[in-house]
Amino acid sequence: MRENGPVTSATRQPETPAAALPPRLIATDLDGTLLRDDKSVSERTVAALAAAEEAGVEVFFVTGRPARWMDVVSDHVHGHGLAICGNGAAVVDLHGGPGAHRFVKVRELARENALDAVRLLREAAPGTVFAVEQTYGFYQEPAYPKLHMEMPDNLAPAEQLLAPDAPGAGEPVLKILAFHHELDPDAFLTVARRAVGDRATITRSSPSALLEISGPGVSKASTLELCCAERGISPAEVVAFGDMPNDVEMLTWAGTSYAMGNAHPAVIAAASGRTVANNEDGVAVVIEKILAERL
Repeated sequence: MRENGPVTSATRQPETPAAALPPRLIATDLDGTLLRDDKSVSERTVAALAAAEEAGVEVFFVTGRPARWMDVVSDHVHGHGLAICGNGAAVVDLHGGPGAHRFVKVRELARENALDAVRLLREAAPGTVFAVEQTYGFYQEPAYPKLHMEMPDNLAPAEQLLAPDAPGAGEPVLKILAFHHELDPDAFLTVARRAVGDRATITRSSPSALLEISGPGVSKASTLELCCAERGISPAEVVAFGDMPNDVEMLTWAGTSYAMGNAHPAVIAAASGRTVANNEDGVAVVIEKILAERL
């Protein structure tokens, strides 16, 4: 989940690491990576994704977005039709199209852990406001800004939203969102990780001070690893793409990985290679090169 806006300047040519094994799976982030800044998928990228699937290389969309925001790529799923959403909190079957997705796997954030995170962040960073992302519902505090193009299902303090008798209490919590109006985004992330510790996984994908808090050990990387293990695919057979801190673990885990030309410095440091920016079809550039080398 990411707002528009470049993070670093684009590189002009992709730097291509040598894959340890011929790739069997491509794992790509969406916002700031596969999608252009206007949230479109270019014709070149659509063609590259289709060519990869035709060549027998699975494509997984791995995103911080909730399942209900996956309509942007629902027309471009092939084969298995699965996507990893919510930074690894859910594996979703997109074959049904917008509004008809099916949750295949859910890795929820326990409400007691979420409440601990809320309490500790209120203490460590006064002024933090929260929202709660569930499998189908979205709830927020009154002071939480309108960052998303949707109306919350309920407005209340986070402690009430996470209570046993809260609306949607029977629905798994995928993640909570924490926003601060004044702190630097990276500084906020550092403060939050130090305060919350191992009670939750904390990352960010927005250029603003917006944190995404998932269950302990839940990340894009750990859920992708589970999906790959089910298919007998090793890390060395995975090529991954990303642009923001929530992609770092995935890029580190994959045998071959690319930071986008517009990537956050932490992503550049984690990836084994670099491609051009999302607006220049950086994912497609690499896929085309991979497929050409397979001929």
